Amino acid sequence: MANNKTPLKEELLKAAPGIPILIVNILAILLGLALTVIGGLWCGGGQLALGVTGIVVGSLLLAICPVIFAGFKSVRPNEAIVFTLFGKYYGTLKSAGFFFVNPFVSAVAPPPSAAVMAGNNVASDINNAGKAGTAGGRSGPSNKMSLKALTLNNARQKINDKLGNPVEVGIVVIWRVVNTVDAMFNVDDYVEYLSIQCDSALRSIVRLYPYDTTDEEEASTGSLRGSSEEICSVLRGEIQSKVTIAGLEILEARITHLAYAPEIAAAMLQRQQASAIVDARQLIVDGAVGMVEMALAKLREHGVVELDEERKAAMVSNLMVVLCGNRDAQPVVNSGSLY
Repeated sequence: MANNKTPLKEELLKAAPGIPILIVNILAILLGLALTVIGGLWCGGGQLALGVTGIVVGSLLLAICPVIFAGFKSVRPNEAIVFTLFGKYYGTLKSAGFFFVNPFVSAVAPPPSAAVMAGNNVASDINNAGKAGTAGGRSGPSNKMSLKALTLNNARQKINDKLGNPVEVGIVVIWRVVNTVDAMFNVDDYVEYLSIQCDSALRSIVRLYPYDTTDEEEASTGSLRGSSEEICSVLRGEIQSKVTIAGLEILEARITHLAYAPEIAAAMLQRQQASAIVDARQLIVDGAVGMVEMALAKLREHGVVELDEERKAAMVSNLMVVLCGNRDAQPVVNSGSLY
């Protein structure tokens, strides 16, 4: 059966300034007290009709004015309050200041995990926020939703890369709420939803890249270690596609920790060391060959000594041993004839 339910759209609430209405409400309470007292005096003085009228009007003011206080709301910069009226979405108040709204509307409280994050607590503590705790240092639950840029730092995950090697990866995500209605009514807990989607996207992306590659493979395939900018861009897009339904915007996603899993870390370290030794040896050999060529060319150019092919081979062998050896050479002085 088709779902014809119309999705909710965020509507900015145009609230009245709170200060003038607050002053009028206080004056009305004082007037109600005065009318009640004066009405009682009039009743005692024989002016029954006038006294009853004063008492009734004063009682109405004293009954209605306290209800008006429920409509005063204070909003700080980068905060919002989502209101419902008898179970239906009423509007969102995003402007900073002191306002008056319908006193019968109810402010929808954000999930406890959002209150924890807005209070600059550790994002990984969202599971410990089951009870209404503090938000920004204030005791008790808060009905205000933070629109600031927040940081989500999930626990490190062990994931197999493209080559099947287990690696430990940790990410940090910078995000904010851009649609309060989607965040409050489309998902149960938008912070927990974001956390789960970050873990899922990270696993999907890491499996597409190897931990490390050679310089030739890097340009074609990329790697987790060498293509950090590409990985972060793809990761941000993947997370954003999942959390748009929750009214969230992903500002940035960065890998904060990347390492081989402990069970293979030692073997991979030996592999990296062997690769570094091979690269170093290749550089040493290339340099040594160039130096031998230069030495033979200089001897031939200046006519220092004429060497046949056998002596050249012996000289090349000795120079390569001296230049490529791991230890200092022990020279042997030949005091006899070269031939």
